[in-house]
Amino acid sequence: MSSPVPVLLRPDNFTPPTRTPWGGTRLSRSYKAPYVARDIVIGESWEISVEPDFPGALEDGRALTAYLGSAPHAILGDEAARGRTGTALLVKLIDTDGPLSVQIHPSDDYAGLAADECGKPESWYIVDREPGAGLYLGFQRGVSRAQIEQALREGGSLEPLLRFVPVEPGDFFLIDAGTPHAIGPGLTLVEPQHVIPGRRGVTYRYWDWNRRYDARGVEDASGEPRALHVEHALAVTRWRAVQEDGFVESIRVRAPLLSAGPAQLTVLAGDGGLASEWLHVARLTGTGRCRLPALDRLQGLTVLAGTVEVGGLRVEAGRSAVVPAQLQGSEVTLHGAHAIVSAVA
Repeated sequence: MSSPVPVLLRPDNFTPPTRTPWGGTRLSRSYKAPYVARDIVIGESWEISVEPDFPGALEDGRALTAYLGSAPHAILGDEAARGRTGTALLVKLIDTDGPLSVQIHPSDDYAGLAADECGKPESWYIVDREPGAGLYLGFQRGVSRAQIEQALREGGSLEPLLRFVPVEPGDFFLIDAGTPHAIGPGLTLVEPQHVIPGRRGVTYRYWDWNRRYDARGVEDASGEPRALHVEHALAVTRWRAVQEDGFVESIRVRAPLLSAGPAQLTVLAGDGGLASEWLHVARLTGTGRCRLPALDRLQGLTVLAGTVEVGGLRVEAGRSAVVPAQLQGSEVTLHGAHAIVSAVA
């Protein structure tokens, strides 16, 4: 069998609007324009995924799972050595016209999970933002569980109790289990996640801004609210940690994006970046040659601008590829590039 090579993923693994009623049109206008009708609403593009709900496929039509299974040790590296036949890496592109629900993820050992469920440690890399846009991360200092329960019971708003964080392009955040969070409107971001292969990463919703929707997923005051999971959300919250004064800075890297320059790899999470037991994330920028991180595992490449060449494959803006573990540390050639490289820890 010939050695595995990097492969392109299909560019259109989108979730339906009923699942992402908060979605915007920046993905279809700026990143997916060659592949979809302009100005259609896309909330999420699952760029790299073996998750059962929205599994990915290669550009040639093969399932991503089939490619991974064709030579697991060469493609998955350390993940195959751990007995996996798929990757725990899940990478999404997200665009928001409205705020996402206030939500939280459990740890993998949470007793409330079903046998086919797991946690979903994730990260966010801000690609673009409307003026004043930001994230909701944790609660304001001094907010108690009783205050949250009262607000929800009375149909009030959680917004005054949440910590709002304005963001800039190049900001990166690690969102571990137990962190209440919501992505605000006017943001485009890359979201690398860790989801155990064969399981569904669980999200518990605290609150959905008291919105109601019709059957098409369009906001409608006479419609139905989305399901909430308040008891689970309360149970998995890290109450003290997410209210500390230094909490946001402890999970953020500020990496302002230079418009031009020589090829550069900037580590965001992993060795040289924020410490994470779940993810390695780095950014490629500029023009010229540099090397991928030397990691014995599959790496995902999501290109946001320009092009990146790796292992004979040319990856253009709006596309994602997977690079086999056996090509760790490979040289890449950048042409006015802006891209995110991600892998599981």
